[in-house]
Amino acid sequence: MVLMILNLNRGDLSTGPSKKNVDWRERLALQHFKSLFTKEVIDVIATSTSDMGPLSLDIFKKKNLSASWKFIGTETSVVDTSEPNQVATVVGQDIPKGKKKNSSDDHAQFIVKPADLARRQLREKRREKRASELVHQDKEAIVKLENAAIEHSKSVDSAVMGRYSIWRRENENENSDSTVRLMRDQIIMARVYLSIAKMKNKVDLYQQLQVRLKESQQALGEATADSNLHHSAPARVESIGQVLSKAREQLYDCKLVTGKLRAMLQSASEHVRSLKKQSTFLSQLAAKTIPNAIHCFSMRLTIEYYLLPPEKRKFPRSENLEDPNLYHYALFSDNVLAASVVVNSAVANSKDSSKHVFHLVTDKLNFGAMNMWFLLNPPGKATIQVENVDEFQWLNSSYCPVLRQLESATMKEYYFKAGHPTKLSSSASNLKYRNPKYLSMLNHLRFYLPQVYPKLNKILFLDDDIVVQKDLTGLWSVDLHGKVNGAVETCGESFHRFDKYLNFTNPHIARNFDPNACGWAYGMNIFDLKEWKRRDITGIYHKWQNMNEDRVLWKLGTLPPGLITFYGLTHPLEKSWHVLGLGYNPTVGRSEIENAAVIHYNGNMKPWLELAMTRYRSYWIKYIKHDHPYLRTCKLSE
Repeated sequence: MVLMILNLNRGDLSTGPSKKNVDWRERLALQHFKSLFTKEVIDVIATSTSDMGPLSLDIFKKKNLSASWKFIGTETSVVDTSEPNQVATVVGQDIPKGKKKNSSDDHAQFIVKPADLARRQLREKRREKRASELVHQDKEAIVKLENAAIEHSKSVDSAVMGRYSIWRRENENENSDSTVRLMRDQIIMARVYLSIAKMKNKVDLYQQLQVRLKESQQALGEATADSNLHHSAPARVESIGQVLSKAREQLYDCKLVTGKLRAMLQSASEHVRSLKKQSTFLSQLAAKTIPNAIHCFSMRLTIEYYLLPPEKRKFPRSENLEDPNLYHYALFSDNVLAASVVVNSAVANSKDSSKHVFHLVTDKLNFGAMNMWFLLNPPGKATIQVENVDEFQWLNSSYCPVLRQLESATMKEYYFKAGHPTKLSSSASNLKYRNPKYLSMLNHLRFYLPQVYPKLNKILFLDDDIVVQKDLTGLWSVDLHGKVNGAVETCGESFHRFDKYLNFTNPHIARNFDPNACGWAYGMNIFDLKEWKRRDITGIYHKWQNMNEDRVLWKLGTLPPGLITFYGLTHPLEKSWHVLGLGYNPTVGRSEIENAAVIHYNGNMKPWLELAMTRYRSYWIKYIKHDHPYLRTCKLSE
């Protein structure tokens, strides 16, 4: 059979000396044998069979065959192949004494050919090389993983994680609040069972719950983290836990407990709603009030002004006031400090301050202070004019609809109803519209610019809560394309469209305006007064203001009537001219602010109030004259 396999491996199907052809059955058997043996086994059989003797089974016991091969009745043989040319001696079974080793046992010796041995050694080297490559790849993978772990550990902010040690309780997390949350849960359940105990007349349990509840509340206090808790907190947790277990055994009723928790949740929601409304009221109240320091500052300036002789109360360069070739600004304000920042910042960033004219209008209460400040602190070579709105004789209730409405009984009822400033009723949702500024004609004077400045062709309107950061003379050369108002649009956000400000359930509004029309901002507007007069903009304003007698078209304010009056007559300016939101939006970017020509603190958080956002306040404060004695006396320099 071995010879047949050997012949099959060589491709010769004849058998030894007979040289007779094998019949078809033997061919078929040989083909089946070939499929049973692997190539390595057939190679071993072929290599180990030579002319010197038949095949030795010891060769199969080397490492060439699978461990599943078994040899029965033979001992382990040793083959020394250290020398390729040396004859290998095979040790077979022990020969019993008295028996001679005949010539038929010559098959125990065989010769390994050098070529076959070289092939085997080459295969061994290949296996070793492949094994070393796999080990090297594993090492590289381990190194990569270690490097990735090191890089990840570098990217972790240790300041955020805080001190960490697996050997410390709670990993020494200083911000842990597990005990705080547990105590709050215990207090809630204690209140539930306290109510049920009272309902079921469990007097002893009621008293125990009441005592433990009070103790836990005192231990918890205002703590928000475990580190802030009183040292007695762990003991209080244990004591109230015992009472709660007792209460659960005696009083627990799933339906009753659920009902109590729902009632507590509803009560808490109502309380939160009330606090939100109160917060809105207080923020609006804070926005309305003038800080004591600014009031002090204004009063000192007023006293100083009226001590001046009349001849010293006049500003220089009055000939510039009606020169249409200069750059004219309109600023209507009752806040002297805010007006000073607007003028100082505009002059500081102008290329030639001598060509700039500032027209300030204030009320009679602040008229003296406004004059005195700019007399004491003239803004470079710029021209200043200060006027009193109460001295505009033409501005009366017979000409101005809004003034007539402000004097009406319904408006007085709206503003001055008894208890109104402190009452948080359902109608208080629009508290911002009750701001006293809406009672002042200073706020509505922007609709009468051609009447106030009849000899000017263009004027730049500025609010008193802005800061100028760049030269604004380029605005006078902007082509408005026949429009009246040049303004920055604000419709990038959905709530700055017309439907936010106007009542589109009213047929007059719905018929004449697009609810998705883009809104724009007051605060920095370039007005073409010649085109204004040609289109009778003030007349349009009067028409719509008369229709809003009962505030059915819009709430109080100047932006809604402005959107209506200048509908289709507003030219959009580049957004960098006017950046808004510094009085309410904490997400305005630094680069956006620094690239803006004008920044606007629109909203309740004005920069002169304590509730101002500190991150934006520095842009406003740097234009205040902190060394002025009145500012120091009134503590405005702090």
